[in-house]
Amino acid sequence: MSDDMIRIRIAQPSDAGPIAELHVDTWRTAYAGILPDDVLLGLSPSAERRQWLRVIATSDHEFAVHIAEAADGELLGYGSAGPARPSGLPYTGEVYTLYVAPDHQGRGLGRRLLFAMLAQLHLQGFDSAMLWVLAANPSRFFYHAMGGAVAAERRESHFGVALDEIAYSWRDLEMFGSFLGAAYQGRANRRD
Repeated sequence: MSDDMIRIRIAQPSDAGPIAELHVDTWRTAYAGILPDDVLLGLSPSAERRQWLRVIATSDHEFAVHIAEAADGELLGYGSAGPARPSGLPYTGEVYTLYVAPDHQGRGLGRRLLFAMLAQLHLQGFDSAMLWVLAANPSRFFYHAMGGAVAAERRESHFGVALDEIAYSWRDLEMFGSFLGAAYQGRANRRD
């Protein structure tokens, strides 16, 4: 599938169902052997749909869910980004989620989604960004390949299991400012 057949856009409420299905699929693939089996087996597309519908509906100009879709409308990946949550780290923006369908990984979709979110953060006036990834997740190397620098490490409890996490950061988002097309840029609202 060529790049010109993929569109990156801001999610709409009608995208909540496909995001929920992809969320369940990607979690079961990415976190098998990392998170408890009962957690992964207990994921429900209908429960996740309600959650994503709420998230999309309450997104404001500083927070957005992005999707990568094929020309036929198939959802291939999603991510979300906005203001950095309190962590004690000196970054103003944060990528909260980034997942690509297992069958479409390694084709540049993750890069395009990540760069779109970093560009959106820049256009909104955030000067830097970070994200947390589980240390046991092999996808963490993707963030290094995308220019992220290891910024911190921590141990957090997820579903009753203590897991190590790594923060990757981008100190200057200016280089991502030209990544988005003019139509997408019209959606941005600057913080200043």
